[in-house]
Amino acid sequence: MKTKNFLAFDIGATSGRAIIGTLTGSTFEMHEIHRFENSIMELHGKYYWNIYQLYDSLRESLRICMQKNIQVDSIGIDTWGVDFGCIAQDGTLLGLPRAYRDPYTEGAPEAFFKLLPREEVYHLTGIQIMNFNSLFQLYRMKQEQFAPLEQAENILFIPDLLSYLLTGEKVCEYTDASTSQILNPITKQFEELLLKTAGISPSIMLPLVMPGTIVGELTEEIANETGIGKIPVIAVAGHDTASAVVAVPAVDTHFAYLSSGTWSLMGIEVEQPIINDASFNNNFTNEGGIEGTTRFLKNITGMWLLEQCRKEWEREGRSYSYEEIVQKAEKESTFASIVNPDDDSFANPQLMTEAIAAYCRQTGQDTPQSDADFIRCIFYSLANRYKEVLSMLKETAPFAVDKLHIIGGGSNNALLNQLTANAIGIPVVAGPSEATAIGNCMVQAKAAGLVADRWEMRRIIASSFDLKTFYPQ
Repeated sequence: MKTKNFLAFDIGATSGRAIIGTLTGSTFEMHEIHRFENSIMELHGKYYWNIYQLYDSLRESLRICMQKNIQVDSIGIDTWGVDFGCIAQDGTLLGLPRAYRDPYTEGAPEAFFKLLPREEVYHLTGIQIMNFNSLFQLYRMKQEQFAPLEQAENILFIPDLLSYLLTGEKVCEYTDASTSQILNPITKQFEELLLKTAGISPSIMLPLVMPGTIVGELTEEIANETGIGKIPVIAVAGHDTASAVVAVPAVDTHFAYLSSGTWSLMGIEVEQPIINDASFNNNFTNEGGIEGTTRFLKNITGMWLLEQCRKEWEREGRSYSYEEIVQKAEKESTFASIVNPDDDSFANPQLMTEAIAAYCRQTGQDTPQSDADFIRCIFYSLANRYKEVLSMLKETAPFAVDKLHIIGGGSNNALLNQLTANAIGIPVVAGPSEATAIGNCMVQAKAAGLVADRWEMRRIIASSFDLKTFYPQ
């Protein structure tokens, strides 16, 4: 019976992890070997990702594998979407990638739609209109005459950029590219009209590769420096939500999923994109999944509100574990006001607690007074928003939705899971919490020929991890 070790780099907006997934027959196990920081850095009024710090963290993870005598069979990288780095003709990385929370794209969609109507942009791409989408970043960079873009031969989305730093090989992986609002989900080609309207040459985009493609091997320098050897790097489902959806332990197609983290992403898995007036009016998005599927979903501002509140409280000397946070909401508060987590005022306020209080005042509701009040307000607001979005999904889905799978870190929040089940009126299956890294490893397993398709992956996952079902009360 073959045993394979897959190294998954799962990198989010605040931290990254190196996780080893081991598959032996139909048994899958995983453990974290390294956790490292990631953060947005401000420089001269612009916001960037410190890609070189991430690169160092990846190399350190490889050294840890050697120190622990872990034989790695392949490597996969998943990250957030839309952001990218600029590569010169000689292969040089031209500066740090801009971060999606840079306010330079505020108002960019409205300006772009004066050149090409909103409806046409949506019907070409099926992507939710959000100001930080790659299309609008390119448009603003061109207006700024942003030097890295002016000199770029290609752009590489963040997972592909990190793969390039490790291997020297350039690819454009499908699932991450699908978040850009440049890709047509039906033809699976980049739309030249959109790029030309933004003032960008279509040649800047590389041809697409599908999840499971071998990017290349670690460079000679990294192989020797870390001692790990010439390990292949696989283009997995590079967008973190695409990797997470791989790990939904569903037994049939009649499910919706909620990937719960800094962002909450709620959607369904379909064989063909859903692009119509209803999806346009409700601002749903069609992003790429593995095996040619489409993730029809909506982005919801998730634990971002709580994370920002926690940072404020920590600065004031009050630190809470996740368990303490849930206990506070359950036992220390009966607060009942609800906010819309997707309101623009919560995008990046200086003080999240003040933004929440201001929203409550403006909508004629009581304002939170204690930390527990803020926590309870956030949890109830998220459950209410999930109910609203699921109702929209049910109206559009080509099948009956009879179960919601919650995956990601938020699946550990029993209180929010129960509130969500109560709100939506159907069972909620929670877990696995490490869905993104699991999905990353499973695509590597498919590339290695160990699993046949996503349904076999899901059967293995369902039997390998503890799941909990919450029924409406």
